[in-house]
Amino acid sequence: MIVASFILFLAIFLGVGIASSFYAKHSRTDYYLAGRNVAPWLAALSAVATNNSGYMFIGVIGFTYASGLSAIWLMIGWIGGDFIGSLFIHTRLREITERTHEASYPAVIARWHENDTFAVWRRIAAVVMLIFLGAYAAAQISAGGKALQGTLGWHPDIGAFLVAAMILAYSTAGGLRASIWTDAAQSLVMVLAMALLFAVAVAGQGGFGASIAQMHAVPGFLDLFPDDLLFPGALGIGLFVVGWMFAGFSVVGQPHVMVRFMALDDPKNIARTRAWYYSYFTLFYALTTGVGLLSRLYLPDLGASDPELALPTMALELLPAALVGMILAGVFAATMSTADSLVLSCSAAITHDLLPARRESPLELKLATALVTVLALGIALGDSRSVFQLVILSWSALASAFAPLITIYALNRKVSEFAAVLAMIAGVGVAIVWRAAGYHDTVYEGFPGIITGLAIVLVSSAPATESKFTASDAPVARSAEP
Repeated sequence: MIVASFILFLAIFLGVGIASSFYAKHSRTDYYLAGRNVAPWLAALSAVATNNSGYMFIGVIGFTYASGLSAIWLMIGWIGGDFIGSLFIHTRLREITERTHEASYPAVIARWHENDTFAVWRRIAAVVMLIFLGAYAAAQISAGGKALQGTLGWHPDIGAFLVAAMILAYSTAGGLRASIWTDAAQSLVMVLAMALLFAVAVAGQGGFGASIAQMHAVPGFLDLFPDDLLFPGALGIGLFVVGWMFAGFSVVGQPHVMVRFMALDDPKNIARTRAWYYSYFTLFYALTTGVGLLSRLYLPDLGASDPELALPTMALELLPAALVGMILAGVFAATMSTADSLVLSCSAAITHDLLPARRESPLELKLATALVTVLALGIALGDSRSVFQLVILSWSALASAFAPLITIYALNRKVSEFAAVLAMIAGVGVAIVWRAAGYHDTVYEGFPGIITGLAIVLVSSAPATESKFTASDAPVARSAEP
């Protein structure tokens, strides 16, 4: 029954993605940006689903299982930092996308100011994207494999192959539009599955009061702050919280998420998109954190094996088979919705930014997508690190690479290409060294990485002289796309 339910929901998601191919216009802008014609609610649900992904289902629940209540700062900081970035960056990014007619995230940044091309920065950015988005995609594929392992007892490699095959099927069929459509469908399944599992788990413990009482019995589980902070007292707590806010702010440096806002139908609709985005994001994140806390009560011995199997294992214990299949399909849809976005961003980096001559015929776009999918699958099959750790490493490196420059640009300042390259390399380097030194356990490594890059571009920046672009400046007639 579990397998039948799983296949049914998965077939629905796959059908939605493939159906999007009937609207394809066979241009690079349509393939990579869905024709820049995505409605606010659809862009918002897609961005949340892409942001959350298998990392939310598998990684965050496992992290909450292991860390306890202190994991709530991941939710508070993440959403708070994300919101701050959205207030001044998203609209400008969409406006510049309209002006430049570029189809990739680094290409839009490279041509942010009308007289800049930043050819060297753009190619280095493409390499950074390939490395870390590829690792990120591998983490999503791995998450799908873990979900099948925990629920059906299948070898995780089987799930990894299945995720990769489905990504390839509808990514090549409909490009970003396929990803966005399936995001909307699986968003509803995601929140329904989390709400249902949370309600059943609370009822099984005898209600909220009984659940909290049992959590108090686990030493340190309900401590608001961890006891292994890098610095003692208020300083350590402050850095801990601010670090997670920088993790949320890091969204502006994630090409696979920001491309949703680049694809929005009108820059004037950013406020409506934001309302949809944060309403859904807050609800889903709160439910996920609650499930993670409750999983410690139901599965006290899971920490000795793999806490990231908490969700599928708990679903098996508490829910009927048909609903377990729905949750499993939701995890798969979540991993695929993010993984295909990552794959498409990598494909754009290859065809649009890295190669000396752009290769953007429909066949070449799809071949690049297939190549990236195969490489991500290879990483997933060969890497044994946890989904959470692999995602955070990739997330922080991308944020350190791109957030400083796009932030300074959104504030209407400009820098030289040399400073932009130096900020990107230094930011990524600091983030990696910080993690290697083990400081990431108490302060998110993207914090020092972004600060380093910001310091470089801020010191070398100057006010931009060209006028600010607005939606009304967009040309009425657009030139034909290759």
